[in-house]
Amino acid sequence: MPTLSQLVKYGRARKSKKSRSIALRKLFNARERRYKAIVAPQKRGVVTLVKTMTPKKPNSALRKVARVKLSNKMEVTAYIQGVGHSLAEHGIVLVRGGRVKDLPGVKYHIVRGKFDLLGVEGRKTSRSKYGAKRGGMGVPAASAPKAAPAPAAAPAPAV
Repeated sequence: MPTLSQLVKYGRARKSKKSRSIALRKLFNARERRYKAIVAPQKRGVVTLVKTMTPKKPNSALRKVARVKLSNKMEVTAYIQGVGHSLAEHGIVLVRGGRVKDLPGVKYHIVRGKFDLLGVEGRKTSRSKYGAKRGGMGVPAASAPKAAPAPAAAPAPAV
């Protein structure tokens, strides 16, 4: 433990917080062929593999994950949340940070309702997380096209 005079002289060193999602902290410059340290909230990627994983010890399920090659040439394993998905190989997805506690090595989530991954069908609650629109069946209720009234037919001339 430091003495008071040591604290006055040197102060306390701040502990730097390390990010868990390191793939979102690099940008690949293709022209210069080198990485730059630029932080991004999400990254676009191409799906190379879609598979299921079983969680760690106390839990039991088949969790859906995808192997994604990001735009910065890094390959990560990302979790597909929600019930059912429309994802296949070579699909374009948006990847965000956020680890899945009971899946070892899964530190990223795939954003639903963006690019090739559709939102959860028929979802009513927590829709923003799962890319579901307001109506629950894909088309928003407010912006659904209304049927135009049919024009009245002109009476036929008597002959």
